[in-house]
Amino acid sequence: MADKKTFYITTPIYYPSAKLHIGNTYTTVAADAVARFKRLTGYDVMFLTGSDEHGQKIQRIAEEKGVSPKEYVDEIVATIKHLWEVMDISYDKYIRTTDDYHIDTVKKIFKKLYDQGDIYKGSYEGWYCTPCESFWTETQLVDGKCPDCGRPVEKAKEEAYFFKMSKYADKLIEYIENHPEFIQPESRKNEMINNFLRPGLQDLCVSRTSFDWGIPVEFDKGHVVYVWIDALSNYISALGYNNEQEKLMEKYWPADVHLVGKDIIRFHTIYWPIMLMALELPLPKQVFGHGWLLVDGGKMSKSKGNVVDPEILVNEFGVDAVRYYLLHEIPFGSDGVFTNEMFIKKTNSDLANDLGNLVSRTVAMVQKYFDGIMPAPKAKEEIDDELIKLALQIPKKVEESVNKYQLPEALEHIWTLIKRSNKYIDETMPWALAKDEDKKDRLATVLYNLSEAIRFISVLLASFLPTTSDKINEKLNVELISWDSLASFDGTRAGSKVQKGDNLFPRIDVEKKLAQLEEIRQKQLKEIEKANQPKMKPLKSEITIDDFDKVDLRVVKVLECEPVKKANKLLKLKVDLGGEVRQVVSGIAKYYKPEELIGKYVILVANLKPVKLRGELSQGMILAASTDDDSKLFTATIPQELPTGSQVR
Repeated sequence: MADKKTFYITTPIYYPSAKLHIGNTYTTVAADAVARFKRLTGYDVMFLTGSDEHGQKIQRIAEEKGVSPKEYVDEIVATIKHLWEVMDISYDKYIRTTDDYHIDTVKKIFKKLYDQGDIYKGSYEGWYCTPCESFWTETQLVDGKCPDCGRPVEKAKEEAYFFKMSKYADKLIEYIENHPEFIQPESRKNEMINNFLRPGLQDLCVSRTSFDWGIPVEFDKGHVVYVWIDALSNYISALGYNNEQEKLMEKYWPADVHLVGKDIIRFHTIYWPIMLMALELPLPKQVFGHGWLLVDGGKMSKSKGNVVDPEILVNEFGVDAVRYYLLHEIPFGSDGVFTNEMFIKKTNSDLANDLGNLVSRTVAMVQKYFDGIMPAPKAKEEIDDELIKLALQIPKKVEESVNKYQLPEALEHIWTLIKRSNKYIDETMPWALAKDEDKKDRLATVLYNLSEAIRFISVLLASFLPTTSDKINEKLNVELISWDSLASFDGTRAGSKVQKGDNLFPRIDVEKKLAQLEEIRQKQLKEIEKANQPKMKPLKSEITIDDFDKVDLRVVKVLECEPVKKANKLLKLKVDLGGEVRQVVSGIAKYYKPEELIGKYVILVANLKPVKLRGELSQGMILAASTDDDSKLFTATIPQELPTGSQVR
């Protein structure tokens, strides 16, 4: 027997977040539908997902919570895996970048690239967005903030290793032009070539020294491998590349498709292919960059309060209603839109009315007219041929659409058969046939054809709505659920007993349910507002006026200001204290540029015992106030009319 055809599909590995929203969920649901369909049609499938667990952001959050980074990500990964169970995700392997075998692979990849001259040591100075793990130049910032997420950036300067992207740029352009299917949809390909490759690639920072939660660079203590080499390598480390896992590279690589969101397609179509070229490995056959699911005209964001929790929707409407909306409402290569009202109405129209009623009516008529026993077809007429012909055509159309990752179109093909089957009921009027004993055979044929059409529908839906498919098979006592069984319209077993059971999708009272969901949303907003409410630190123990009188606060003018070398958080200030010039080192570099402070009048704790910070003498302390999470800080400034050296009391 010949080996099965293989198919390797991946999602991005998710950065640990306390809660994934429905927009995050889409990629994995879409990949799951494709993976299930490929298994159904005879492929040996590897479906990979996982979590990207290193980086500065994780380390900071863990420190704030008072736990180790590994303890923090262990807890979050458990919530991600739970969500995939809720969403009925059939992944074959879940990779974590903290897995020993992955760490082993990344170390060897970094060393190989360094040894062959593709990685070199340098230093980086620029703006860094911690949430996005991205460096930006001054010109790339938008209103001084990260161009991707719009959040504040911080100045970063540190020793780092760089990957020679420019060395492979021309080779990658040539590859993309010779393999038009590599980046899909077409608009993404044009964006990558015209906006990033042709203007010229900058070398990529691939190590960090300002934090230590990452895979160490073994030959240079203090460096950790930066996110892109670490995270992107998961697609091959999962297959046993340069580690002790089962050797699956020969079987599954190159990947058939990396399914990713459009916001990270640059990393998968530029950084990752160049890494593979440097490693002399084949490139993935395709990278498909899908759109987003938008709420209120934009991406979901906790800060906006427009996050949609998939678990709440699953609890209220069932997992397949959520899967259907996700798979049907994000068009090929474009963005989709989510509102509770649209979701409920789509569930009512497509699932409750079209599919649910078709199954309920058919099962009810078999029970009513044949005591629940499936009749055999006995009296075929010309009107049956249209339904049968359509049913036999649909599987090929669905397969062609799935192969192009046009999942909404695939579902539309299935719904064509569902709607045609409902129309067939209206045309044949089984209730009228049942009144005439001479038309019993014709009634049997009509109900058999309907049941067989539903069997087709159930097999076709198994990849998209697996729970619903199982329920249909149970109701109609379906046994033939293979793809090959759709080659002929005779798979329903006459004599089998059907069972009615509950409706697949009960009709929803739109206004009532919208009110309930709004109540849940308002509760979530209050929780977000409460979580974002700054909490005051406990007051220190009481002091007397004599204690306070020991602190000498003076007005000073900032004369000079510059960063302290090799210290990201420190600024060195020269201040005028009533004719005396002092040097003060202050940890405010994250919040102020040096030029913003020069000329300002601030308050100095003037009688603080001098200390050395990073080798620099500090003669006092600048007075400032900050939030508990250090996200904001302001120095205490005063009007210029007050002479320097004036005492604050």
